[in-house]
Order: sequence, then structure tokens, then C-alpha cells
Amino acid sequence: MSVALIIPARYASTRYPGKPLVALRGCTGEARTLIRRSWDAAVSVAGVDRVVVATDDDRIADAARAFGAEVVMTSPDCQNGTERCAEAHQLLGGGHDIVVNLQGDAPLTPHWFVEDLIAGLRADAGAEVATPVLRTEGRALNGFLDDRRAGRVGGTTAVFGAARQALYFSKEVIPYTGKTYADGDETPVFHHVGVYAYRPEALAAYPRWPVGPLEALEGLEQLRFLEQGRRILCVEVEARGREFWELNNPADVPRLEAMMAQMGMA
Repeated sequence: MSVALIIPARYASTRYPGKPLVALRGCTGEARTLIRRSWDAAVSVAGVDRVVVATDDDRIADAARAFGAEVVMTSPDCQNGTERCAEAHQLLGGGHDIVVNLQGDAPLTPHWFVEDLIAGLRADAGAEVATPVLRTEGRALNGFLDDRRAGRVGGTTAVFGAARQALYFSKEVIPYTGKTYADGDETPVFHHVGVYAYRPEALAAYPRWPVGPLEALEGLEQLRFLEQGRRILCVEVEARGREFWELNNPADVPRLEAMMAQMGMA
């Protein structure tokens, strides 16, 4: 199966304008923009035939082309990364069997997360979309709870059924657990990793569907698939000792830099 990996990136983020061009310093002190680090993560994924940055902003396009990325310019009317990926795939001429959306705010995404995701969608003929989920340990869960208490939007959590079909995604911490967890404890909460693999038919249909009430309330694009009765496969991935976090707020910059330093990422 032919696989295209698209990195949607926009400048005018409501929560963090200009986020793709924010510099993150690795363990050597070298600063690379978020879009560059997302590209570095993308090109490390095995089995991908094409990697493209999709944006509507010349500043992001110029920065991406400067480090050698292929760029496709998309409409500023795209409401989210899935719509941008749908337009980008169309502009690229289609023809890929799987389209991966590696959102440009998750530069710590390990390559095996995406490889396992692609393998999961290939193996499940009934799934139209697949997305990775990572079981949290106490440290990550407590970070989510700290963010919510401080009024910040942190990571997204997911709940799914016995066949791994997604039941819901939320920016709140779900399912509820009243238990206190130490940093290294395994918890029943799954962190949703912001990567998607789509079959092209489902991706092409997505922009034609109206935004539903749940998507509007949560601000989570994947809920549009659930509100349309489409099946999302949750693929459980393993951290293998790696820490994972998205860049959601300015306060996340030092957190990501500390993680990169700890992991020895340049």
C-alpha cells in the first residue's frame, strides 16, 4: 500500500499563534523550529512513500522549504488538520492507499508509533481511520490533572471498546478515576497521540460533513468521524522508555526541551 505522510501546519492558531515557527532547543543547545522537528520525526518513519508539509502561510512554507521539505499550499479556510490533509492529498493527485496526518505540534512522536498505526489500519479492513493511544503512567496523568486545575488545555484522552473502536475523545481526563497514582504507576487513562491514518475515501468525505456539536464543544477534529458513525481504530502503542508530549501552550516549551535533553535529542 502506498502511504503519504502529511504535516498540516498553520500560523494563526487560536491558543498559540505562530506555533510551527517556535524554536525548541535540544540537548546540544541547537534551536530548531517546531515544524523542522516535526519533519525530522516524519522522515524517520519507515514505509512512507512521500512526506509533505501542508500550510496556508508563506512564513511556514519558506521555513519548510529552507530545510528541504516538500510543501503544498492549501486554503486558509481549512478548519483543522484533517481538512488540510484532505485538500493536500487532492492537490497531490491522490493515489495513495493510506494518508497519515502527523500534526505539527508533536515533535516527540516516535517513529514506531506511526509505523504501528499504519500496520493497524492495514490489518483492520473495517476501520476507516486509525489513531494511536498510549497508556499513561502516573506522572503523565498527574500532568494532565495539573493542567486542568490551572485552566490549561493539556493532552487529549481516549476511551475505546473491546474491539479497540473509539468511543470518545476528550480534553478532559477520561475515564474518571478517584485514585492517586505515583509517577511510575500504570493508570487506566489513555493519552491520545495526535496522529491519524485515513483511508482516502473517508478523508475525502470528511470536509463535506458538518461540524457536529461534540466537535464544536471539544475542539477535537476526530469527533466528526464519530458523530458521522464512522469507525476509528485505537492502536495501543508502547513508549519504550520515551516520553511523549505535544506543544499545546507556551508553558509546554520548557517541558519539551527538558524531555529532549533527557532523551539526548539534538
